[in-house]
Amino acid sequence: MKKIDIYEELKSRIVKNEYKPGHVLNEIEISKEFDISRTPVRNAFQRLELDMLLNIVPRYGVQVAFIDFTTMKSLFELTSVLDPLATRNAVNYITKEQLNRLKEITAELDRLSLNDDYQKAIDYDEEFHSIILEACNNPWLTSTLKSLHLHTERLWHYCKEYFTDMTIFTRTFKLIIEAIEENDEIKAEKYSREHINDFVSRVKEALF
Repeated sequence: MKKIDIYEELKSRIVKNEYKPGHVLNEIEISKEFDISRTPVRNAFQRLELDMLLNIVPRYGVQVAFIDFTTMKSLFELTSVLDPLATRNAVNYITKEQLNRLKEITAELDRLSLNDDYQKAIDYDEEFHSIILEACNNPWLTSTLKSLHLHTERLWHYCKEYFTDMTIFTRTFKLIIEAIEENDEIKAEKYSREHINDFVSRVKEALF
């Protein structure tokens, strides 16, 4: 079997909702599936617990973290502040190449059908945010948001049926790009917050 990063593989399965919330993972079964010893599986479990994607429950096992109101409230309290801050900072540091790529991503999203190209849309969304993080010139902020974005990506997959049109991405992305081109930090921050609020509204419909 091709050598695989077990941590990245398990993380991907959780984020993409292949392992549903509450699913119990078996260390022995996973080690057999990937033809590896139990030690790297156990190490991966520990890292995923730190990512808050798994719960290691004594005398019970390893369980995929549930998606609930308390968790999501805590997540959005952070992203609603930190993502707009990163976008505001990026206004002053983004390169021409990065800005052009943001435009390309938004144009690609305009051409996609969310029903037919859902994973590609999520990938573009993640790339858009990654470029903003690269440009925000704050490694602590970048590291924190990369961790949080694992959970927002998980929500994209978990709430798939509630996202039906591409404007959830393109409306605010276009406004963010315009604000950056105008060198307007306030507007960039505002539209980034709107992007998150649009997402949160759809998630609330799905979960509550």
